[in-house]
Amino acid sequence: MNIAVLSGKGGTGKTTVSTNLALALKANYIDCDVEEPNGFLFLKPKVYKTEKVMVEYPIIDDNKCTNCGQCVSVCQFNSLAKVKDDIMLFQKLCHGCGACEIACKYNAITYGKRAIGEIEKGIVRDINCNRGILNISEPMAVPVIGELLKDLSGKDEINLIDCPPGTSCNVVNALKYAHGAILVTEPSEFGLHDLKMAVELVKMYNIPFGIVINKDDGKDNTVKKYCREEKISLIGTIPYSKDTAVLYSKGEILYDYLIHKRVFDVISKEVKEVLSWN
Repeated sequence: MNIAVLSGKGGTGKTTVSTNLALALKANYIDCDVEEPNGFLFLKPKVYKTEKVMVEYPIIDDNKCTNCGQCVSVCQFNSLAKVKDDIMLFQKLCHGCGACEIACKYNAITYGKRAIGEIEKGIVRDINCNRGILNISEPMAVPVIGELLKDLSGKDEINLIDCPPGTSCNVVNALKYAHGAILVTEPSEFGLHDLKMAVELVKMYNIPFGIVINKDDGKDNTVKKYCREEKISLIGTIPYSKDTAVLYSKGEILYDYLIHKRVFDVISKEVKEVLSWN
């Protein structure tokens, strides 16, 4: 079962929930926040394998190219431009769709490959930990996320997918592999606003989901009221605590401390019930 952990905004505690639940559920941890993957800072797995993520890009043969501009016309991503007597390529805008190669009547375009990131695979406490890392200055994270998740289909293990923050295409491409979702939020108006967008996104996939409130104030806050009104399952809460913040700032796993272990054990039990565990 693949469980996506996501949030409508950054800083809600999505990675905190993901890493600690991975231990509570004895699940594989997959960090898809490839622009800022920080789950390994807490789990500290032993990395045993690193793989490059490659994407294709067009190579134009100047000896064959007539500068007709047909390749520029068919490019939907503006990665090609006709400048005077030359065709200019913007590599990082290219999606590798192949349209320019098909459109070229003079066979002047072939494709090469370049690295945009890498996948790291490790293990800790008998759970597998994988993460994607997007190279600095690269604008497109989706190919790295796709490579990271491509082998999940058909597996019987529990996989916790730590999604990117927000509701962008990066999140969509991670969520499409999920059988259930956990939405992490905080009890504030900003948290509720962005949570609502995440809820609408998850509903599009028609998968079971529930909400975890981080930094909970113990009161009947706006998020709890929203869950009741919308009949959304509240999986659990993580109390607001200075001690929790101190442990987090040191890069320590909360699950190693009894008071936090109890919290995540309760949440893991609720996760199984809410997400129709089978």
